[in-house]
Amino acid sequence: MSINIKSMGYVRVASTDLDQWRTFAGKVLGLAEGRGPNPENLYYRIDAVSARVVVFPSDVDLLSATGWELADNRALQDAREHLAAAGVTFEEGTAEELAERRVQELIRFEDPWGNVFELFHGITYEKHPAITPYGATFVTADQGMGHIVIPVTDDVEALRFYTEVLGFRLRDSMSMPGEFVGKEPGSKVWLRFLGINPRHHSLAFLPMPNPAKCVHIMLEVDKLDDVGRALERVKKHKAPLSATLGRHMNDEMVSFYVKSPGGFDVEFGTEGLTVDDERWVARESTAVSYWGHDFSGGA
Repeated sequence: MSINIKSMGYVRVASTDLDQWRTFAGKVLGLAEGRGPNPENLYYRIDAVSARVVVFPSDVDLLSATGWELADNRALQDAREHLAAAGVTFEEGTAEELAERRVQELIRFEDPWGNVFELFHGITYEKHPAITPYGATFVTADQGMGHIVIPVTDDVEALRFYTEVLGFRLRDSMSMPGEFVGKEPGSKVWLRFLGINPRHHSLAFLPMPNPAKCVHIMLEVDKLDDVGRALERVKKHKAPLSATLGRHMNDEMVSFYVKSPGGFDVEFGTEGLTVDDERWVARESTAVSYWGHDFSGGA
């Protein structure tokens, strides 16, 4: 038995400057403003779910938690039992936390590197469609809100923990010279890309510490034109471009990367690969991208 996570449900971001996030989320990314229980927080929608991105005031800038959706209360109880058997300490969400996230139940725990995971079920959705400011439609449904790349320090243990304890499935790998992350010359470290649904990957990890607790979050739209328009808004609002437009090898996403006010990147893309677990074969890609994705930002 392992945990049966269905999709990436939401992210919660701690921020020292909510005005920066208002501009970035609304005017650059084109997310729809939502409403929520706490008037101090910013709530953003990309589909029927009441909020996929929540930004709250803090004295730090970082990814506070990622929410992962389970099917129902039985699946969450199975997760409790599985985590307990694996020696993972977790805590139950308080009534206030459930109201803030608008879920029926949740449990929270940290992975061995301090990344916060929240497993939940029963999130609310709205009767009114999410009307995004520039008319973009985001790719969600059974693929969840997108994907996330988080920092770890031990790529071997991370692969074991995420697959054996949390139930993610290996979809793709890429090796990097160990000296890139402070390991001895001639050694190798691994980026691993892990899936839980038709999206090629919902979680990936990079073996490099990161104070923002996040390497990047990916949001996908259904049309290339909306990626191009977002890229123009990046320029208009002088948001820092982290990587130019390109197409990745592993998930075939056409995307660019922009630095968020949280200190991590947001990948904004389209045409992501979907896979069938019954037929999928995990491989090692030999480059980040087929073309583009200049991570000097085109400088």
